[in-house]
Amino acid sequence: MLTRLLRTSLRPYAPSIAAVLALQLAQTIATLYLPSLNADIIDLGVTRGDTGYIVRTGGVMLLVSLAQVVCAVVAVYVGARVAMSLGRDVRGALFTNVQRFSAQEMGRFGAPSLITRTTNDVQQVQMVVLLAFTIMVMAPIMLVGGVVMALRENVELSALLLVVVPVLGLCVGLIVTRMVPYFRAMQKRIDAINAVLREQIAGIRVVRAFVRERHEERRFAVANDALFETSLRAGRLMALMFPTVMLVMNASSVAVLWFGGRQIAAGDMEIGSLTAYLSYLMYILMAVMMSTMMFVMVPRAAVSAERITEVLDARASVVEPERPVPLGERVGRVALEGVEFRYPGAEEPVLNDVSFVAEPGRTTAVVGSTGSGKTTLLNLVPRLFDVTGGAVRIDGVDVRDLARADLVSMLGLVPQKAYLFSGTVADNLRYGKADATDDELWSALEVAQARDFVEALDDGLAAPVVQGGTNFSGGQRQRLAIARAVVRDPAVYLFDDSFSALDYATDARLRAALAPRTRRSTVIVVAQRVATIRDADQIVVLDHGRIVGRGTHAELLATNETYQEIVYSQLSVEEAA
Repeated sequence: MLTRLLRTSLRPYAPSIAAVLALQLAQTIATLYLPSLNADIIDLGVTRGDTGYIVRTGGVMLLVSLAQVVCAVVAVYVGARVAMSLGRDVRGALFTNVQRFSAQEMGRFGAPSLITRTTNDVQQVQMVVLLAFTIMVMAPIMLVGGVVMALRENVELSALLLVVVPVLGLCVGLIVTRMVPYFRAMQKRIDAINAVLREQIAGIRVVRAFVRERHEERRFAVANDALFETSLRAGRLMALMFPTVMLVMNASSVAVLWFGGRQIAAGDMEIGSLTAYLSYLMYILMAVMMSTMMFVMVPRAAVSAERITEVLDARASVVEPERPVPLGERVGRVALEGVEFRYPGAEEPVLNDVSFVAEPGRTTAVVGSTGSGKTTLLNLVPRLFDVTGGAVRIDGVDVRDLARADLVSMLGLVPQKAYLFSGTVADNLRYGKADATDDELWSALEVAQARDFVEALDDGLAAPVVQGGTNFSGGQRQRLAIARAVVRDPAVYLFDDSFSALDYATDARLRAALAPRTRRSTVIVVAQRVATIRDADQIVVLDHGRIVGRGTHAELLATNETYQEIVYSQLSVEEAA
């Protein structure tokens, strides 16, 4: 997965990668040339007392060192730019693909895991690419060049390489293979910590209200300790790797000095050659050690790449039609025809054979007990889910055959949870209509019974909204969410229990103000409060995913037992009548 991800993501940066390879090659050649020059200074300059040769060769060494430094700096700069660009592109691709996900895919991955994959996992891959351009590219060149130069200095001593390199590779390989499972587990542990943190931060008021801080601390401690234990095991293996490498390197140096000293004593080798050979041996083993560092990073990056690719490869269950049907006159007539919806893997459908028509200029209310499928039904209209049977049609066209832009342009959805985004009040309202004027925003706020409290804010429409809108009360958030839909002036309004946080007086005023604004629109309301829907033109009663009643409030109150139970649980007989 890592190779596939890098091959795809690095293709646009091929010229920069070629430049890095060329610069690293030049740097490595310069590095390997320096010990040979140093050997010549010792053997031909120092031993013969030739000061001029020492100065001339030393000047060459300075020039070679300067070239080495310049190539190294430029290579690291270009490599770092490519690595950072890769991280930016992968994060962008993840974000774009997640934006296409339906509620089904969001539930499959979960928000905490998607956050981890977009941040920590991308960072792991990005770090490996950076190390590859600065270290891994140089390591094989250094290894091959070092072996060639070592053979050039002394063939007999080079027999040591046949023992040293395989031993070092075997030790590193054994350690790395044991580290991979721990790295995979670490990413899952990070997901778990994110999930606990996200839940605790979002529910901090509930935690404090029920004095459950100790319980939540224990929950976090369990997730934190699990990550600690996994990281500790991986860290122990990582800590074992470098002493192993250093042991092999030091033992190799001792062996070279021992056998090289014997050859010098026998007159078969010069002192400068032994010095150069030691340098080349160190380069060879350093190349293996640099590869070792990559072996530490690559397994974790491979796990991260697998998780990233899983998201990038995921295809949304709600897709754009290949040949969208153009909308004609936008009337807003919504028809559900034998609709069935079943969650993947579920034994029973949430909705079964649901059929009704919501006409323009009329209000259709959907009521039912908790879990009867009301919200799921409403979510089928904007294609947050796709039906698994039957069809949802707007103006006679199946919503699955409409371009998403055409579909959402007709709808004004107020979800069950009134979510606001960080920014200003005006920014949030313009989610409904990007080019809305301030007058249009104030008009929508007035309809939603939100004008008074927005005017009371210091900055009015420019007043700040924190993430989630938590600097407003629940009722204020609901009214702002309703205003966001109203400013869109859609052909179809979808209210998913959008009045639950309002007091009865505000609810009544808001519905009265909405009536003239929605005179030509189709209004579908999901509600638990009977007072909110009793004046609806049509009330659809759901029970266990099936329609068990349809009619006006008076008709259902007289004939439908399920509706009677809902009404009398909230109102007295006199109030219901």
